Amino acid sequence: MSKIFYISDLHFGHKNIIRYDNRPFRTVEEMDKALISNWNKVVSNEDTVYVLGDISWYDTQKTIEIIKQLKGRKILIRGNHDKSTIALYQCFNKIENYAEIIDGTTKVIMSHYPMPFWNGQFRDSVHMYGHIHNSHQWNMCESWIEEARQLQDIPMRMYNVGCN
Repeated sequence: MSKIFYISDLHFGHKNIIRYDNRPFRTVEEMDKALISNWNKVVSNEDTVYVLGDISWYDTQKTIEIIKQLKGRKILIRGNHDKSTIALYQCFNKIENYAEIIDGTTKVIMSHYPMPFWNGQFRDSVHMYGHIHNSHQWNMCESWIEEARQLQDIPMRMYNVGCN
């Protein structure tokens, strides 16, 4: 049975992300190899992976080489670092800025950016996002979530799916 996965901010080829996200790699090559290997250990060719932005810092050709190594049906929700080229479009089943799907019985709202309020929030939908890494923005987002939960009338089923 096929599965659906969500991930954001892979940042293939981004040297500074190793330090910024405190990733356990010495080099970009080591990080890229581990990300590809870990992806392919979990994802089958029948699965669907929603990449919620910022897949790569490489040029289009190198990015395509990497994407072709990744198993599964891939859908890109554009992030602030994603380049749109015709060649890149051929690597994804779909490229969008925002998406809403049904995963099992749950409505899933996807954006590269966190939104404190989203479609279906009061009807058990969930919001998947990335962009904020391990930053002060992540702390701010966690504060929103906690404050809303304390109010007990604003459901905050939002999840950072960043590759941190």
